[in-house]
Amino acid sequence: MIREFTCIVCPNGCGITAEVENGELLSLTGAICKRGEAYVRQELTDPRRTISSSVAVRNGELPLASVRLDTAVPKDRIFDVMQEIGTVRLEAPVYIGDVAIENVLGLGSNVIVTKNVERK
Repeated sequence: MIREFTCIVCPNGCGITAEVENGELLSLTGAICKRGEAYVRQELTDPRRTISSSVAVRNGELPLASVRLDTAVPKDRIFDVMQEIGTVRLEAPVYIGDVAIENVLGLGSNVIVTKNVERK
């Protein structure tokens, strides 16, 4: 079976064509760098994604602080993680690098703050 992928590892966004049989990668074309092949292999066995979002901040000069995951989580758990992130309410001040949720849903990834929000 021929499968098409768009690599998301680097800004090149290579269009990759892979021949796959019984979950095994037989051939691959279109990847400019070796990371493209690694991306396709991971997509075939354990697709993962990172998430960027925002969380509410009480008593802050801004109502929200941006956050992101520090490591990718299984693609099929993205909505669960987003739901958990939606429950978070931080108290100002918050700073870049603060951990908003440690080991979110036991997936081995932390939700970290990426925007400073001072107290009002």
